[in-house]
Amino acid sequence: MQKNTWLKYDEKDIADLESLSNQYKSFLSQCKTERECTAFFVKEAEAAGYRNLEDLVETDTVLRTGDKVYAVGMGKTIALFQIGKEPMTNGMNILCAHIDSPRLDLKQVPLYEDTELTYLDTHYYGGIKKYQWVTIPLAIHGVVAKKDGTVEKMNIGEDENDPVVYVTDLLVHLSGKQMQKKASEVVTGENLDILIGSRPLADVEKDAVKANILQLLKEKYDMEEDDFLSAELEIVPAGPARDCGLDRSMIAGYGHDDRVCAFPSFQAFLETEVTERTSCCLLVDKEEIGSVGATGMQSVFFENAVAEILALTGTDSNLAVRRALARSKMLSSDVSAAYDPAYAEAFEKKNAAYFGKGLVLNKYTGSRGKSGSNDANAEYLAQLRRIFDDADVSFQTAELGKVDVGGGGTIAYIAALYGMEVVDSGVAVLSMHAPCEVISKADLYEAKKGYVAFLKNA
Repeated sequence: MQKNTWLKYDEKDIADLESLSNQYKSFLSQCKTERECTAFFVKEAEAAGYRNLEDLVETDTVLRTGDKVYAVGMGKTIALFQIGKEPMTNGMNILCAHIDSPRLDLKQVPLYEDTELTYLDTHYYGGIKKYQWVTIPLAIHGVVAKKDGTVEKMNIGEDENDPVVYVTDLLVHLSGKQMQKKASEVVTGENLDILIGSRPLADVEKDAVKANILQLLKEKYDMEEDDFLSAELEIVPAGPARDCGLDRSMIAGYGHDDRVCAFPSFQAFLETEVTERTSCCLLVDKEEIGSVGATGMQSVFFENAVAEILALTGTDSNLAVRRALARSKMLSSDVSAAYDPAYAEAFEKKNAAYFGKGLVLNKYTGSRGKSGSNDANAEYLAQLRRIFDDADVSFQTAELGKVDVGGGGTIAYIAALYGMEVVDSGVAVLSMHAPCEVISKADLYEAKKGYVAFLKNA
């Protein structure tokens, strides 16, 4: 088994590791939705000299070596490019990750009152263990789009003076029948309703608590009940990411999957100077529900952005787009399941990911007979081994648990449809898809080092 990465660090490494970890904790605490992540990346990119592709297309700006460009899709996905010395038709080096995470979404008609308690009805998003989402402090993040065209941001539950919202559970004293159910049925999806109020509005005869909530929403957000129809409000765990462990070697927080890959990918991208090949950082939405929709990897958002950039470099043809994509190399950076000795029966030790052993490469994901997998080429893996070894990047290889136990997918197979070389790479996570997940700071640090080495040398 590979040596624990912590043992190779000197004082400078530890200082750099802690600096990156603190930046990441701040990002993870602030950015709990795909919209918030995209807004953060746009702000940071513009500060680093990146220009909006829409503006460049409108002015027919010519792009040259070293130019920095970003494109945003519907406020939920972003692609950044740094034009390299070689023609883009020679291919790009692409870091890709997703910025959506499992959560609870509000239904379009969510607000109701029952026995003078008021709730918001939800529909869970992504793969979750539903029982994990009860009896914890929750926050509301998102936007409310109104008929007049205005869009109001909402963030309730993160400030220390904010209230939180909550999903109730049956008390243990009365839960004998509930405790006999399968874990998947202990809490049903329709029972994941958010408790938001119990105080009635004076002089209102029917649904007085609901009326009070609507009055509060009107006062603060100028929001009517019908505005829920065009709102995107996400229910996420409240509170900041924190150091975990007495030795502060880990980070506990919501949304490590997959922001623990998105953040170091973005940081590595910003810190890398112009390279031979064009560099790209692609951060997408909707991976947790199959990469569908206009902001998921299955959309043509990325392909369109590449086409627009090629046109601005003087190469405007469908064939050029196809060549640029087919000759590209990608790290599809998504998290891997960390070996958990408490649940050892789910893992095969020789082919598991471990805390403190560095960046994880998954040659294939999928389930059982590699269903839904990309299954990267051996030649590409050999190239990456050389790149990481030359840059002193600690890395490991893994599968997602035992062969017949379960499985999961990523976006790698979608990018591979272009004919490019793709492999899954990322950070090992404990309690993946739970409201609070845990990662190793050392693995975060090695991931960023690995992403820099890839951009420079692939």
